[in-house]
Amino acid sequence: MPNPLFSYKKFWAHRFGVAPFLPMSRAEMETLGWDSCDVILVTGDAYIDHPSFGMALVGRLLESQGFRVGIISQPDWHSAADFQRLGKPNLYFGITAGNMDSMVNRYTSERKIRSDDAYTPNAAPGKRPDRALTIYAQRAKEAYPGIPVVLGSIEASLRRIAHYDYWSDKVRRSALPDSKADLLIYGNAERALIDLTHRMARGENIRDIHDLRGTAFMVRRGWLPDTEWQEVDASQVSEDRCQVSEEVSGGERHPVQRQKTVIRLPSYEQVKDDPTLYAHASRTLHLESNPGNARALVQAHGERDVWLNPPPVPLSTAEMDGVFGLPYARAPHPAYGDAKIPAWEMIRFSVNIMRGCFGGCTFCSITEHEGRIIQSRSQASILKEIEEIRDKTPGFTGIISDLGGPTANMYRLACKEPKVEAVCRRLSCIYPAICPRLNTDHSALTRLYRAARAVPGIKRVLIGSGLRYDLAVRDPEYVRELVTHHVGGYLKIAPEHTEAAPLSKMMKPGMESYEKFKRLFEQCSRAAGKEQYLIPYFIAAHPGTSDVDMLNLALWLKANHFRLDQVQTFLPTPMALATTMWHSRKNPLKRVGRDSEAVETARAGRQRKLHKAFLRYHDPNNWPLLREALKQMGRADLIGNGKKHLIPNFQPAEFQGSGIRNQGSKPMARRSGKPRA
Repeated sequence: MPNPLFSYKKFWAHRFGVAPFLPMSRAEMETLGWDSCDVILVTGDAYIDHPSFGMALVGRLLESQGFRVGIISQPDWHSAADFQRLGKPNLYFGITAGNMDSMVNRYTSERKIRSDDAYTPNAAPGKRPDRALTIYAQRAKEAYPGIPVVLGSIEASLRRIAHYDYWSDKVRRSALPDSKADLLIYGNAERALIDLTHRMARGENIRDIHDLRGTAFMVRRGWLPDTEWQEVDASQVSEDRCQVSEEVSGGERHPVQRQKTVIRLPSYEQVKDDPTLYAHASRTLHLESNPGNARALVQAHGERDVWLNPPPVPLSTAEMDGVFGLPYARAPHPAYGDAKIPAWEMIRFSVNIMRGCFGGCTFCSITEHEGRIIQSRSQASILKEIEEIRDKTPGFTGIISDLGGPTANMYRLACKEPKVEAVCRRLSCIYPAICPRLNTDHSALTRLYRAARAVPGIKRVLIGSGLRYDLAVRDPEYVRELVTHHVGGYLKIAPEHTEAAPLSKMMKPGMESYEKFKRLFEQCSRAAGKEQYLIPYFIAAHPGTSDVDMLNLALWLKANHFRLDQVQTFLPTPMALATTMWHSRKNPLKRVGRDSEAVETARAGRQRKLHKAFLRYHDPNNWPLLREALKQMGRADLIGNGKKHLIPNFQPAEFQGSGIRNQGSKPMARRSGKPRA
């Protein structure tokens, strides 16, 4: 069992006390009485001292252990000078690209540079480089040669092994060899980071620390920790299936040996040139993601190996409470003055109640970073944070904007049988059907909602996180509570598609679950005397989606009177299973072989635009493209001026010759609009 987070003896520097804000300048360090920092965190985001922002959470956690932590926020990366602003760290530089992968942050799904950055003061663009994690690490090494560099954040998690990079349209190496970093921490970093920092403070060399879960590092080719370890070669595929033993692919015949087994993935040189091997490596990694039974992985990069230890052990509720209960200032650093930071404006009145997601949606990066096991805070901890928002956050009007996390309603949900959970290798607890061992009782969440509404000074508690409606319908009492008290007119849910083929590649439920929830939602809304609407989210051009699938989705939207304002085209993010489908045209949800299932998708610009246009069939800008496509598909019967038609056969004068306009797909863009009668 791992050491509890807050059981370590504090480092001697705890005598300096708690900083109002972690310092971003030498002047602030001098005010605190510091002559140096033990750890310096470099981040691509503005520094907001709030637990929703990674650098603040990590910084305050290390401070709670007695370490002096400085922040270098959005440094000028064109030279090493800005990385010297706080002096040399005593232990290491911690490098993070920020709360988002830097490429997702900077570019749209059409590879166009975004005009703003939600994590920057006044949303100013251009304040971070492409692949910020690697660039920052290189500059830190230049600033102080010999000082260890540790990578973290979602960008580190998604780029810990060889990965397909959509923006360069090629398979890139792990971030470790390119950055020259000493260690990479993936997933929830608290355990590894605290243990690492205390051990380095005691004099251990970071290059000798190889036993921390959730870490990756470079070693010589073929290295093993000791003679008891064995390597299993999974670097090839046979004609029709993965060439891996039953024990590697899922058997539990030798549970003790699993702890001393490392699986060799196909090398970077193999996967960059062989899409089938890339898909096989992706499948193997995702099957080795359960902290209860995952084994170490190794992948060659040239003459050296990237070694990945098993994922971190999830935090207990008490540990989650401790992390979120640290003395955050709950505000942006004063250096930003009156500048508006959109990401802060979005979350400053919200509360994160849990982390992780067992849904397994193939297009989502949550499970690759936070894992599938839900880690929940206690009700007392959450209510205390609500009180802090009420008492400390300027501009609070009594409305909590969200109690949620990656999903709105997985709070305290888990497998009923811990022994089974520890050996389970399912990629999703709720697809293709909800596992009978999964506890779907939402009563703890219902009690939390009621207690939150009862906090003095709280007028309203809204739920802004996306809802897993297939889980919610298992608990009608929860749905009644949600609809009656916590919906502000609109509730966002994400069917993502209506057709079986793309849904099977997304690992999402069929529309019957949506219809069941819709009936319950409308029934509860009527009982509460409220006019409320569901806002469904959909994705265009997801792997496995045909033109006919998108047409059928458009017809469903029209039949149900939906006109979507903003839509999202599939964006291949590193390491996601859907990205594997996009790149390899193979299905990693099944055994991968040379002749295994092929997955086609809209890759060319025109077809991607067409799929997006189907989602906005009502926009005259899209009608020329849709008319042409419908004729080619033999569906000219859908062109006309009647109710049965999808688009009209005329083009308004102001839209003559128009093409597809940029419809502004953004990260987590809200697709809004009241359903039209």
